[in-house]
Amino acid sequence: MNIKQVNRTFMMIIAPFFGMLLWMLISTLTIQLSDSAIKLPDLQVWNDKNSQIMQGLDDAGSTVHFTVDTIEKSSKLYNQITDVTSSIVQTASAQAKRPETIYNRRITSKLGTPMDTVHSDKITAELYRIHQSTYSGYALKVKLKDPQAMKMTLGKDKAGGSETTMQAVKRYGAVAGVNAGGFADGGGKRYPLSTTMLNGSYVGGFEASYKDLTFVGLDKKGGLIGGKFHSQAQLDALSPSFGATFVPQLLSRGIKLTIPEKWSKSPLRAPRTVVGNYKDDQLLFMVIDGYNESGSSGATLAELQQKMINLGIQDAYNMDGGGSSSLIFKGKVINSPSDGQLRPLPTHFLFFK
Repeated sequence: MNIKQVNRTFMMIIAPFFGMLLWMLISTLTIQLSDSAIKLPDLQVWNDKNSQIMQGLDDAGSTVHFTVDTIEKSSKLYNQITDVTSSIVQTASAQAKRPETIYNRRITSKLGTPMDTVHSDKITAELYRIHQSTYSGYALKVKLKDPQAMKMTLGKDKAGGSETTMQAVKRYGAVAGVNAGGFADGGGKRYPLSTTMLNGSYVGGFEASYKDLTFVGLDKKGGLIGGKFHSQAQLDALSPSFGATFVPQLLSRGIKLTIPEKWSKSPLRAPRTVVGNYKDDQLLFMVIDGYNESGSSGATLAELQQKMINLGIQDAYNMDGGGSSSLIFKGKVINSPSDGQLRPLPTHFLFFK
């Protein structure tokens, strides 16, 4: 055995003991960390910070509760204000309508109880019976809530054409109808007398007023207009929608106008159709019965002029009368035509629901 072999044998024998000794030395070592490496926070500081955070949360909670409470109170106050405002508006609206209601009651108290009524969002039309010692007939009071609720039509929708008021009412589906202007016959046709307007346009052109002829119709807002017009500009200034011509004008702003002698006596009495307006723009049509045109039945123009004054009418115009007087209401002929039947006419006033 040489020396190298001895050394190897010796190392193999002592190796386990050397390893055990090394393990024992390592296991007895302790690790010490410097105080500057890790610093734990001071407990008091930690508590103070925590207290501040909790106090902030408490304050935020209080603010939220206060805000919610304020919003609820504001909402209740808003609802109360809305209710009060609505009540004020309703009261004001009712108060605003009181003068209109009172005025209308005054009108109807003079006319009596209506025979029949048509009421819609566009129109209120009331039919009354007229009884006087010397004449009798009917009155149609019309409140236009929409200007389109009334229009004028041409007979068979053409110049020179003619039809009865009943035919016009049925053809257009109107709820009521009254005869309108005068006429002139020629060549087997029946033409409107003088200036006539339809849908804002002149039928046959403008004709300056002559003798005692007066134009009467409605403007584009549904108000009654009329009178003598010596130029087209005068009439155009009133924004006319439609209208017809006859004679004479009876009242102007509640004042009686002089009735031309010819028309006050010839004929003295006759079936009549007149139209007027109240201060609140309601319209009143009166159709008076008569059994002929000889002057012995019906009403005088002076009587109707006074009747209109008594009823509170402001402006009044005489329309074509005699056998032309026609009043249709709800599909029925209301008056008694002096011809024994309705006369074909070139112009008619129609009313719609």
